[in-house]
Parts: sequence; structure tokens; C-alpha cells
Amino acid sequence: MAELGSSTHIVTALLPTLSLILLFIFFLSPLNQTNLTNIIFSSPTPISGIKIIHDTPSPISSPPSLPSSPISLPPSLPPSNLERIEAGLARAREAIRKAVHEKNQTSNYKEDEEVFIPKGSIYRNAHCFHQSYAEMEKRLKVWVYREGEHPLVHTGPFDNIYSVEGLFIDEMESGKSRFMAHHPDEAHLFLIPISVSNIVNFLYRPLVTYNRDQLQRVVMDYIGVVAEKYPYWNRSHGADHFLVSCHDWAPDISQANPKFYQNFIRVLCNANTSEGFKSQRDASIPEINIPYGELGPTRQNTSLDKGSILAFFAGGSHGHIRKILLEHWKDKDKEVQVHEYLENKEDYFKLMGKAKFCLCPSGYEVASPRVVTAISMGCVPVLISDNYSLPFSDVLDWSKFSVYIPSKKIPEIKTILKEISHSRYLELQKSVTEVHRHFTVHRPAQPYDMLNMVLHSVWLRRLNVLLPS
Repeated sequence: MAELGSSTHIVTALLPTLSLILLFIFFLSPLNQTNLTNIIFSSPTPISGIKIIHDTPSPISSPPSLPSSPISLPPSLPPSNLERIEAGLARAREAIRKAVHEKNQTSNYKEDEEVFIPKGSIYRNAHCFHQSYAEMEKRLKVWVYREGEHPLVHTGPFDNIYSVEGLFIDEMESGKSRFMAHHPDEAHLFLIPISVSNIVNFLYRPLVTYNRDQLQRVVMDYIGVVAEKYPYWNRSHGADHFLVSCHDWAPDISQANPKFYQNFIRVLCNANTSEGFKSQRDASIPEINIPYGELGPTRQNTSLDKGSILAFFAGGSHGHIRKILLEHWKDKDKEVQVHEYLENKEDYFKLMGKAKFCLCPSGYEVASPRVVTAISMGCVPVLISDNYSLPFSDVLDWSKFSVYIPSKKIPEIKTILKEISHSRYLELQKSVTEVHRHFTVHRPAQPYDMLNMVLHSVWLRRLNVLLPS
């Protein structure tokens, strides 16, 4: 494998001084409704290579060889295609800025089509989100690299808590996605179709080591193959490339060479800011426990008696936050019902359906599939976590449909929830119902559903990058 950082493989064309550049920023601060979308302008800045546009952040056996034979592609598009891509992105930024300024919401759909227009307090800026999504539908094309074979590449799990990565890869390769590029020259984004879950399942069986070396080498070798054969990774230093994974080990792929991955977009469920997750570059996505043969938790009747149980949790003692929760509340209070295990699985959903608030503590990692389950049950999720960058927070205001409790305040759970007025609770519960569409999986994907929200998160980060032409 040629050295990936070789100067022969990296385009560092120096651009002259730019005139006014429109900057597009989605700034994340969990449950802070004051941090809305910001669209600002930058002073002229000379750049070399690429420009990443973003604001100041808040505080064993060898892997299988990958095929290296050339892939048959359609004839190359004109060399100026990158200029057209960047010009289109500039128009998208301008359209978003204009929609925010004029508070205008237009649609790309035909008159006879049912159209959803995001409105209400659950969004940080509904006008901005709507226009950004419309621009994504109008322009975005994603190239999925064709190198590699099953089971490590081009497939992934379709059920359990890691299912989002398999469903997303399959959606993009199904041939039914409107966002699929037919030639890499027309692509705004490039998907690395590797399944971290499958790598762990196939290369770490039997499990004799937790060393991430095999995982890191497979990902690095794959990127090395496509970087050597095509110009796209080196052209952007990986800033328009992304990988989607919900496996706990996924963040570790970049530890082997942090500088090489410094622009690479990691789309993760395990979005822990204390472990290197950067919200301006990486994207947080929901963890969802999908039963075999289904597409997610079945949405339940939300008209059940929600007053009989104040808060509910049942689960194992996985991770230090759950241990603290069980230590303080396990089987000790009738209103705050915390159990380690339930004998009958049906009782779990029945109790969740009766609860006003569903406790969603982090397990071994920050994300919890209980958040999506709670939303599907019409139960207000109570996020008990530290250093968790919440999914879709670029556009969703989590304070409108959830409650956040840091781990140090676990002993105060009952007091905190009791202080929420009935009218405030009704607002939260209503917002849970409204936000449900963004946490629902469809195949093929539908506008504003979970899979397209995942893609929209990556689209936002592509808007934040200016490539040299």
C-alpha cells in the first residue's frame, strides 16, 4: 500500500484570495434552545487545499485483501465538474440564508403530492431546516465505492442495536435512492460502505482480543485502495467522505492515524465528545433496537393512562451510569419504577406505555436505544448521560421533547420530574408525537424519516466544506 500521506496523492492547489464566502453553520449544544442555526459571512480568506468552514466549538489473523482491479465506470465528466458542484453548493447556501431571512418555506414536490413542512418549536429554525432539506433533495448525489466484497463491505446488520449502519448502506446501494450518484465525478459525498459491526463479528470470532488493530487496518487498507485508484479522497483530504456505524468500536477507527482522519466524517451512534467526537465534523445518529424482520419499535397508542407511573426503567447494570441509577432507585419507589430485569417482556412495553417519563441512561456507551423506543411509545425520554452529542441536534431542539439529567443528579430524579408542571409535561408529550417521524425507519426511505435525517446530517457537513477547483 502506498503511503497515504504521500505528496503524489494529495492535491494542494493554492487558490487566490477569495471574495465573500457564505458560511453555513449548524452549532450544537444539547438541550440549549438559544443556539439556533447560524448563517454568517466570512471575510476573504486565502486557502490552500481545502477550507473547512465552521465556528469555534463549544466547550490475530490478517484482514482479507481487497480487490484492486479497476472498476468499469462511465466516461469521465468534464474536468470543470467540481466547479459546478461547488457553485451549486454556493447557491444552496444562499437559498438557505434567504429562506431564513424571508421566513419562506417552498417545496420541491408536485401539487398532488402530500407534503410535510417542518413547523413548530421542536426545530431550532424550521425555515432553515426546510430549505436545507429541500436543497439536499434538489442537489445531493452520493457515490458509494464499489470495491470490496461481503461480508465486511456493502452490507451490515438489519436488526439489533447496530442495524442503522446496515440499513443505510443497503438504502444507498439499493438503486432506489434519489441521492445515488451514477458517476463519482457528479458526487458531493462519498460513502465508505464498510460495516464495523460485521468486521467485529467476522474477524473477532472467537473473541480473544479487544485490540482494535484489525478493525483499523481493514478501514485504512480500504481507503488506501480507493485513494490510490481515484482522486476524490486526496482532493478533499477525506472531507467529503463518510462512514456510518452504530458499533461501540466505530470511533476507534481513527485512533490509528488521527491526522489522516482529521477531516473524515464519522457518522456515529457512539457520539461521545470526551472520546474525540467533534460535532462540526462528525454526525450523531440515533441508536435503535430493531427486532428481526421489522423496521423498528411499533408505535403504540399514546392515550394510555400516563399518570400512574412518573418514570420507568428496566435494564441491566451496564456501565457506571446505570449502576448509579440502580443503586439509588432499584425497586425502591412506586412512582419512579426502576428494575434490573422484568420476567415478562410484554410488561416492559406496558409499563413504558403507562409512564409519563422514560429513563434513558447511557450503558457502556453514551447512546441508548431506549430514546427511540420511548418516542415510539409516546413517552417523554429522560436523557441520563454525560458528554453525549445528541442525534440531529443541528436541526432538532431536544429541550422541547425530552428532559436532560446529568449523572451526578441521579439521586434527584424524582424531585426534578415532579417540578415539571402538568402543562409543561403536555407540551413535551405533544412534541414527542411530532418528532416521531424523524426517528422512524422506512424502506425505501421517505422524506424526513430517520435514514434521510442521517443523510441530511452529512449534507450539512458537506455544505461546510469548500473544495479547490
